[in-house]
Amino acid sequence: MGYKEVYSAWQADPEKFWMDAAEKIDWDEKPSKALFDGNAPLYEWFSDGMVNTCWNAVDRHVEEGRGDQIAIMHESPITHSTKGITYKELQTRVASLAGALKMRGVEKGDRVIIYMPMIPEALEAMLACARIGAVHSVVFGGFAAHELAVRIDDCTPKAIIAASCGLEPGRTVHYKPLLDEAIEQAEHKPEFCVIFQREQEVAKLIEGRDFSWHGFQYGVKPADCVPVEGNHPAYILYTSGTTGQPKGVVRHTGGHLVALQWSMKNIYNIEAGDRFWAASDVGWVVGHSYICYGPLIAGATTVVFEGKPIGTPHPGVFWRIIQNNRIKSFFTAPTALRAIKREDPNGEWIKRYALHDLQALYLAGERADPATVEWAQKHLGVPVVDHWWQTETGWAIAANPIGIEELPTKVGSPSVPMPGYDIQVLDEGGHPVGAGQLGAIAIKLPLPPGTLPTLWNAEARFKKAYLEQFPGYYETGDAGYVDEDGYLYIMARTDDVINVAGHRLSTGAMEEVLAGHPDVAECAVIGVADELKGQTPLGFLCLSSGCNRPHEEIVKECVSRVREQIGPVAAFKLATVVDRLPKTRSGKILRATMVKIADGQEWKMPATIDDPAILDEITEALKGLGYPRK
Repeated sequence: MGYKEVYSAWQADPEKFWMDAAEKIDWDEKPSKALFDGNAPLYEWFSDGMVNTCWNAVDRHVEEGRGDQIAIMHESPITHSTKGITYKELQTRVASLAGALKMRGVEKGDRVIIYMPMIPEALEAMLACARIGAVHSVVFGGFAAHELAVRIDDCTPKAIIAASCGLEPGRTVHYKPLLDEAIEQAEHKPEFCVIFQREQEVAKLIEGRDFSWHGFQYGVKPADCVPVEGNHPAYILYTSGTTGQPKGVVRHTGGHLVALQWSMKNIYNIEAGDRFWAASDVGWVVGHSYICYGPLIAGATTVVFEGKPIGTPHPGVFWRIIQNNRIKSFFTAPTALRAIKREDPNGEWIKRYALHDLQALYLAGERADPATVEWAQKHLGVPVVDHWWQTETGWAIAANPIGIEELPTKVGSPSVPMPGYDIQVLDEGGHPVGAGQLGAIAIKLPLPPGTLPTLWNAEARFKKAYLEQFPGYYETGDAGYVDEDGYLYIMARTDDVINVAGHRLSTGAMEEVLAGHPDVAECAVIGVADELKGQTPLGFLCLSSGCNRPHEEIVKECVSRVREQIGPVAAFKLATVVDRLPKTRSGKILRATMVKIADGQEWKMPATIDDPAILDEITEALKGLGYPRK
């Protein structure tokens, strides 16, 4: 069957579609049905089935005779180490850690916070929790103490598993002092902490509370897998909320397993024995779905990468790892590719490596601008799949499903909806708009398996944040349109659709035009307050490495491009060249903070910012343009 037939099969009988997909999972007790809708609009999937995630990700592959296959490949250009762990070794290591947690009183339903860098032990900690039915919450390693404290108070963990440090190019991030400070700040106190001591830094342990990773497991009986209900929380993952209070996205076990198993084959074309790499971090949703769980559930080899796209040691590191591990499908963020493109505009580093096994490149995390997609297509010579999803959904809402059928690529579009997602574009009144018209993107309820059923201990907030604006729909918070062929285009966050003299315009469309300028490596457009027009667009340009033309010339050309390609209606007249853009650690540009600085509003340092110093540079650049206006 092609994509249209598969999508139509889901539309015709969603219950049968998902029950068939559930057959690919090993259940202790099979669910009686797929959708449980008795508590609508709070839907659940496979609730009465009994299942274990760790069994499906590890043990079943050992049982099926693939214990000697590499499960996790650790690549750390920072420590210059490469290490493979087989499925059999992974089973032994996870069962040992799970047994130690169990011996210390961690039981089904207890929460465990994991605060670790990109090392295999982070995945082992996640899987050990899943093995005994504990609910893990991974917090990005090196996150500020206050932010960690907020999460400790929200999910009240019985234990915290951490590492002594994380490693960045040229510096060591001291995790243990941050952890100690967070526990001091938090009202809730964990019963104990397990610290993985890295050789680069040995942390001081607090007697009676802290245990070393190896000592904690010494002489312990390994734990078996504990079956849990399909609607048992597998994990809580915090995403930043607009109020500053993080939102704990809950992931139910049954739907999570079914959706990830389905997506690995149908979207990424990955099956048992294949090699897959998602260059992300376990602190983000991509790390949960496609570094840890998805590839292992599928029986593939997954890569855990501790490094950066450039500077560890050079802009060819991604291609070297793809070559050496014979990666079949590679997943990264557009911001990582833009960083590489900026350092290597002609793809010289790509030519140094043999990428024969690479069949497709996948991009997600933010909008993939056409210039970056075209650069990758030209130099890699494989399909470049921009696909769109969110922390809340856990897997792709829209994609080009290479494992079913490779559809024609439309640059700038994440292609088409995946089964389970009925995507609608709505106006402010909640009415569907026509093809090509910009509107709010919403998904008709129920959402498919694997998506969030609620927020942790915050049902009312879940309904208010996602379900109230458009009754019967999940509000994505993104704006865009669908073309005549059913291809989706994500143009901006709903907040980034600006109103210039009554015209609703997408900042994403303007960024697309600016990124097409040969000297522009990366850019951002924000809407700033304007007395006459309500809002007016303002552009920030990062130039390609080696560009030495006068900045005024480039700005002038960029203004002309927007005028020519979008029209005078955009009122795009102001742009400035900056060295870099402020981003979260996952690569999202902090446009909302830039708007507040430009408008002279009070603003708070975002918890997820990668480098706070960049905001000082942005403030200076804005002053040069006369912002904030007096």
